[in-house]
Amino acid sequence: MKGRNETVGRPELRPVPAASFRMGNDAARSDERPAHAVTLAPFRAAPRPVSNAEYARFVAATGGEPPPFLGDAAFADLGLPAVGVSWFEAVAYCDWLAAATGLPLRLPSEAEREWAALGGLEAVDWPWGDEAPAVRPELVELRRGEAPHLPTALCANGYGLLCMADNVHEWCSDWYDTAYYGSSPLEAPPGPAAGKRRASRGGSWRHAVKFNRISSRSSLDPSYRYNDYGFRVYADGDLVV
Repeated sequence: MKGRNETVGRPELRPVPAASFRMGNDAARSDERPAHAVTLAPFRAAPRPVSNAEYARFVAATGGEPPPFLGDAAFADLGLPAVGVSWFEAVAYCDWLAAATGLPLRLPSEAEREWAALGGLEAVDWPWGDEAPAVRPELVELRRGEAPHLPTALCANGYGLLCMADNVHEWCSDWYDTAYYGSSPLEAPPGPAAGKRRASRGGSWRHAVKFNRISSRSSLDPSYRYNDYGFRVYADGDLVV
């Protein structure tokens, strides 16, 4: 591909199969209702959020602004998720890495993020099933700190994706609308055509409740840079890696 930067390594991507699944939760919050059928083509997802080390290469190559929390030791380890990255910066990173590697990298839709988090399970609340995280000692220990943690296999799902219900919120491509599920299309829903906040998914180290259910939705102004917001890269499923 013209303009490819061979010094930038291709990201690791895990296959996520095509889906016909029920998105949302009729027993949960109003913005998760109604649960509705969604069909998705296969895609690929990075096993972990973009790290400080990976994001630093983007900053060095583009002259972009470093994440604002690196001066705090709790956020500085190179293996930790890069946080304090706005939605616009996350999109710019995907565009840069796509150009550098020749891969069609992007943020996920909310539907893709929910299906990926299920890890091959159906109608469960957590990536590992319906057992609440509070009764799993290894997860309780993982979340004792008041900062992000290094991604670990302790929180892997069936697709080998880490931290899909905890650690940091992850940006999605969609605009956020509390009522969108009432009119969401069946095939690969892209989210509303416009809005004020961008959708996000996953848990947050900063919240009192550290783990979020798979269908739980969140959102933020796309220009904001919070220390519990990160992202991971996705790509279409016909990608040859």
